[in-house]
Amino acid sequence: MTSIDVLLKRNQEIGNIVPGDRSSPKPSLQVSILTCMDARIRVFEIFGLLQGEAHVLRNAGGVVTDDMIRSLALSQRKLGTREVLIVQHTDCGLSTVTDEEFKDELESATGLRPTWAVEAFRKVEDSVRTSMERARRSAFLLHTDNVRGFVYDVKAGSLTEVK
Repeated sequence: MTSIDVLLKRNQEIGNIVPGDRSSPKPSLQVSILTCMDARIRVFEIFGLLQGEAHVLRNAGGVVTDDMIRSLALSQRKLGTREVLIVQHTDCGLSTVTDEEFKDELESATGLRPTWAVEAFRKVEDSVRTSMERARRSAFLLHTDNVRGFVYDVKAGSLTEVK
């Protein structure tokens, strides 16, 4: 049985028990949460979210990239969100590599060098600040006055705001 098969079986066993309002694609809290793809970050549990309350966007590092701006622009302009919550975390894999070394590794393995940025960082707080600034400065976002960033401590389960 593959991992996908395991997940599908779990879905069948759980059934329709997830609480929340599924009547509209517009998040009732009018917030988008951008975070890392790290499996230790359980966004719905961390914030006590119900279905239908927030857009949850994820990528490696939880960084604001062009693709995240695309998703945030759609979220704001078409689905009514007004706030952006950026959550990066301690012990992130992106702090263990550099852009150049990872691009070198991929080029060596494939013969092609990626055109995209890896977005590696050393200090998570600096990465959060950079992402907040990218969101705040984006001409494509309607609501940039309430962009806030946090570091989630994966061991303690706590959030610390980054100014």
